[in-house]
Amino acid sequence: MKRPAPRIPAHELDRLLSTLEVNFVKLTECLISPGWRLLFKPEELPAVHYTIHGRGRFGIGDSFSVDLEPHSLVIVPPGRAFQMDNMVEHRPVATLEYDPLKWPLVPAGEVRRIIAGEDEPKMLVICGYFRASYGTSLNLFSPQGAPIFEKFDSKDQLDQKLRAALDELAAQEIGAGAMTASLLKQVLIAVFRRSMSSTELWIERFSALRDVHVARALAEMVARPAAPHTLQSLAELSGLSRSGFVERFTTVLGRSPMAVLRQLRLKHAAHLLRADGVSVEQAANAAGYQSRSSFVRAFRTAYGCDPSEYRKVARDEIRVQPASRSSKAVQP
Repeated sequence: MKRPAPRIPAHELDRLLSTLEVNFVKLTECLISPGWRLLFKPEELPAVHYTIHGRGRFGIGDSFSVDLEPHSLVIVPPGRAFQMDNMVEHRPVATLEYDPLKWPLVPAGEVRRIIAGEDEPKMLVICGYFRASYGTSLNLFSPQGAPIFEKFDSKDQLDQKLRAALDELAAQEIGAGAMTASLLKQVLIAVFRRSMSSTELWIERFSALRDVHVARALAEMVARPAAPHTLQSLAELSGLSRSGFVERFTTVLGRSPMAVLRQLRLKHAAHLLRADGVSVEQAANAAGYQSRSSFVRAFRTAYGCDPSEYRKVARDEIRVQPASRSSKAVQP
């Protein structure tokens, strides 16, 4: 008899959720007329779709198809093409193919919209691409992950959160990035809570957190990246031998524990460098680096520039564009 996988303790999940960095990259309203299909090309980011009103279908290739109704939520893993349609007698009459790289630009104060069809739209879906990661490249949603489909209802208020995020991005006021990140995290937490009803569902959706031993070590690393972690200390925390820990960690996350720790430390340093009054030396020490030169080399490899250059560009960006980043903006 197959034994169920152990669950990650609630306090460790709380730490992983609190330190998960999320932000919307693109967010729009999709309006679909009867008989139209809206087809999206693959994008390197995961995508979230929430049906506000209307009914239709959502598909990813030939392997995933669900019926959409108000308060239906779909999360698409990175790198997948997908489509939505508002069918008439189960047959589409036209298709609008949309390339995310050609996302429409809109004036400040206006909500971005994609419209499929010329008749009155019968279906409204809020669609967005987002990041959810630890460190510089440890993403919660992998291209190999399963799509997520959940049905919520009005009392969950996810529609209000996503509409508020749209309004924030349209207004482009100070703090819009932080506000939309907070709203997105609330949506993802709702998905987390639904997923915890089944161990199998959790493993399928969040493969990066499927191993309780690895998750325990990862929670400590993301909570305290600057601590003097070693392979031995992390292995002891996980409850595994040193070699067993390295093997399982690498298998689950696709990179070694020390490589992930380095990413987490550099991400922490990058955030510090965006703050006024923090020197390169202070950021290096706060991120767990004892040597300025080794920190600079690692930072340059990860971000493509020296820490001092990153700090200057980031601070100039904050002064000039407090709420809306250009395509060349520095990413933390």
